[in-house]
Amino acid sequence: MNKIKAPRAKKITKQLVTHNDVRLDDYYWLNDREDPEVISYLKSENEYYDQMTSHTKAFQDILFNEMKGRIKEDDSSVPYKLNGYWYKTRYETGKEYPIYTRFKWSLDAEEETIFDCNEMAKGHDYFSLGGISVSPDNKLGVFGVDTVSRRQYVLRVKNLETGEVYGDKIENTTGGGVWTNDNKTFFYTKKDPVTLRSDKIYKHVLGTPVDDDELVFHEKDETFSTFIYKTKSKKYIVIGSHSTLTSEFQIMSLDKPEAGFKIFSPRKRGLEYSIAHYGEFFYILTNKDGATNFKLMKVGEENTGSEHWQEFIGHREDVLLNDIEIFKDYYVLSERKNGLNQIKIVRWDGADAYYLPFNSETYTAYVGNNPDFDTQLLRYSYNSLTTPSSVIDFNMATKEKEVKKEQEVLGGTFKKENYVEKRIWATATDGVKVPISIVHHKNFPLSKETPVLQYAYGSYGYTIDPYFSTVRLSLLDRGFAYAITHVRGGEYLGRPWYEDGKLLKKKNTFTDFIDCSKYLISEEMTSPDHLYAMGGSAGGLLMGAIVNMAPELYNGIIAAVPFVDVVTTMLDDSIPLTTGEYDEWGNPNQLEYYEYMKSYSPYDNVKPQDYPNMLVTTGLHDSQVQYFEPAKWVAKLRDLKTDENILLFHINMEAGHGGASGRFEALRETAKEYAFLLDLERKILL
Repeated sequence: MNKIKAPRAKKITKQLVTHNDVRLDDYYWLNDREDPEVISYLKSENEYYDQMTSHTKAFQDILFNEMKGRIKEDDSSVPYKLNGYWYKTRYETGKEYPIYTRFKWSLDAEEETIFDCNEMAKGHDYFSLGGISVSPDNKLGVFGVDTVSRRQYVLRVKNLETGEVYGDKIENTTGGGVWTNDNKTFFYTKKDPVTLRSDKIYKHVLGTPVDDDELVFHEKDETFSTFIYKTKSKKYIVIGSHSTLTSEFQIMSLDKPEAGFKIFSPRKRGLEYSIAHYGEFFYILTNKDGATNFKLMKVGEENTGSEHWQEFIGHREDVLLNDIEIFKDYYVLSERKNGLNQIKIVRWDGADAYYLPFNSETYTAYVGNNPDFDTQLLRYSYNSLTTPSSVIDFNMATKEKEVKKEQEVLGGTFKKENYVEKRIWATATDGVKVPISIVHHKNFPLSKETPVLQYAYGSYGYTIDPYFSTVRLSLLDRGFAYAITHVRGGEYLGRPWYEDGKLLKKKNTFTDFIDCSKYLISEEMTSPDHLYAMGGSAGGLLMGAIVNMAPELYNGIIAAVPFVDVVTTMLDDSIPLTTGEYDEWGNPNQLEYYEYMKSYSPYDNVKPQDYPNMLVTTGLHDSQVQYFEPAKWVAKLRDLKTDENILLFHINMEAGHGGASGRFEALRETAKEYAFLLDLERKILL
């Protein structure tokens, strides 16, 4: 099998000089997707992948059908009520895309189909429907469509009563709109056509030329993005500006739209806040005054600057305050303590306050879609590594709950009690305890022979909670264990956990992962011959770092859409999203950050050594991590690595960052990944 010749990219050495430091990049030329030679090279990598995996093709089909077979094809969401209508999303057997429907006043009413994405997707290799925004009179819907997979949506307007799609057509948006009360005017967000940064808010009046749309706000700071939404109280439209470290909002009263937008509280570097409206007050979730884990403050509607904010819920060292959901009689807090989700319900009059009870250490619980303001029902979701997801309506007054829907696992073989879940703690090099959530089948107890897939993300404060997956069962039922490593860089253990894994502390993310791998090995839960690692996007950066730092710990690596050419990308402010990333990774135009970045950047640190078996994936149209990063990385690995291990590179020539758009086509990509792992374990049994 290994006699098949791997592609070799030609070398055209380019000197990259920064801070008088010279980097030589032999594969810089791969960044031109319009160059036929680049496309030819990518196709040769795909051909090599096909040849090297041809013996797994039948098994990939088995995996695909197995994973698809667990999914209820004629499925539907739990309906939610908004402005007199019940809205529902459903799927039909054999179809890839959702159908959006609604019912007037009652679920017993006639079902109205408002968007059938299966029809809309015809003729497109990729299809994504953006946010649907229904006008206050329920007659019109603004919607966005992306058929390229670069998250650049074309906005259209549909008459939901007649089905007519109006001629209004707005290119290069984020995919949603916000209506005013006149049912003919809406606001939307446009993107910079080169960097794809959301930078402009416009106002459009139905039937008028798009070229005449009024520019309402231009976010000129390249480290910020902007967005727009309506408060749950329906009293204000809010423009938000956000960077990694700083927030700013502008508000416009829908009762007095002629007054326009006013600054809520001016941006101040390092001050983060978000706002919710109730009654005569705004409630502000903020890190003001050193509230690292955030606190809740309140302010009247007139003088909203931060100097007027008053404390409502104080800062707690051991609790991260994530969010607030506001109802007429209650407010609901989403918190995280010791890594675990908490939901607290409080009456506005102070008569009652309590937490929802959760007893596991490997669960995910979160407040769901609650657009109705005047209700006693809280909708939330719960799942764990062994428990399928449930959507639950909880009566905040009577404390009764009703499970509205529990995820069905078809196929007849799944039983929750067949799987074991637990949380364990590894000690990092600097003495910090790092949690790991792990699940395996009870018939395959953990030992040195256990194949373990260790997963992590570890950036932007984004937390990977322990969640249930029907797809993952295809690994667990074949003897794999699955471990989510809650490394620094996420917020699993609060905001300081994030702060300790970014900027000049970024390497903690990598060493945490490696130390967790060493712990799994030392505790004889697996061994280097059976340990596998996987991460995507910024988690792909993690994969690139660990294979340079500790390749001997792993038998195989999957790096999906990996961010691996950190220095070059962060120096190129024409690449989408770069400038907004400075507060996460640092600005390499400053020497200190340049040198630190260069010391861990996977592409810059590839060296002659043995590497594990590797599968690298990307999408040609990826807007988040450009395809040429993994392409260059793979080319350099092929040139320098000293082993005979497998190195595969698969490029989806139609898709972007999220991969295939259909609900089942995406499973084919997962089947490829699982087949790669199971092939290395010699567990392919047809």
